[in-house]
Amino acid sequence: MKTDDFDFFLLEELIAQTPLKKRDASRLLVLDKKTGSIQHKNFTDVIDYMEKGDTLVLNDTKVMPARLYGIKENTGALIEVLLLKDEGDNIWECLTRPAKRIKEGSVISFGDGKLKARCIEVLDEGIRKFSLEYNGILYEILDELGEMPLPPYIHEKLEDKDRYQTVYAKNIGSAAAPTAGLHFTKELLDEIKAKGVNIVYITLHVGLGTFRPVNVEDVTVHKMHSEYYVMSEDVASLLNETKKNGHKIIAVGTTSTRTLETVMSLYGTFKACSGWTDIFIYPGYEFKVIDSLITNFHLPKSTLVMLVSALAGKDNIMRAYSEAVKEKYRFFSFGDSMLIK
Repeated sequence: MKTDDFDFFLLEELIAQTPLKKRDASRLLVLDKKTGSIQHKNFTDVIDYMEKGDTLVLNDTKVMPARLYGIKENTGALIEVLLLKDEGDNIWECLTRPAKRIKEGSVISFGDGKLKARCIEVLDEGIRKFSLEYNGILYEILDELGEMPLPPYIHEKLEDKDRYQTVYAKNIGSAAAPTAGLHFTKELLDEIKAKGVNIVYITLHVGLGTFRPVNVEDVTVHKMHSEYYVMSEDVASLLNETKKNGHKIIAVGTTSTRTLETVMSLYGTFKACSGWTDIFIYPGYEFKVIDSLITNFHLPKSTLVMLVSALAGKDNIMRAYSEAVKEKYRFFSFGDSMLIK
């Protein structure tokens, strides 16, 4: 299976640079994974594809202002650091640019020394491990010094940083937003709940996998970066009940999907748990849990296109993406939405 098999043509003008004024005003392409049929809807129509007793699963991770610009001590070089993974004891795995300037022992100063990062390990692909030094509460310092880590294909400045958070974001720790959830408003979630649909929250902190391209020719040798997830006992119980009663589990986003599939793969049931997952879902994978997926349109040759191709079939996905391009859907993080049912 070749990475190039998941490529598609996309006009740059279709890459959404800014979010819509209304979250739920986006369009919705509905793809039937069994028949391959396509419908064009509005996002608020998503409620029509849910029934009483179904369970909607959302990722309540919250994005950190994780992009920092600092000065390398002794040389004055400008260094960009993106916090990716908290390893405990103030040790963080970070994407660093230009990484070649940062060796073991290098110190970067942010905000005139309010925060310092000392490199303790050099890893591949621009990754460095830093020991952070500061006084006070780290997330308060990040609020002051950091920026929202928008993806590299977004060139416009984000006027309202809350638009890169879901309305239900709660547990801080992500280096990127679970963007499929950006379309939901509190009002729409209330309508869904009033219909008798269960709404539950799991947490997966989005990390390097979001930024890392597939650089290998053979899909099967690509290695995913691990990300931390949490599932509570109440959520596990409700998910088990949903499956037992023959109702649908509808995942919002690839992060929710990967968490649900990880837990079921590990335990054969849902249970209260937490841990690290590097699950890589591509065609040939047999889904154990999810029945439907609400997702955005993803980058060519990305692991996310591979995941949706595993669920709906590669030919169906490529045809749907071609239709979305023809109909001028908005793509990627601030773009329109797709429901695979």
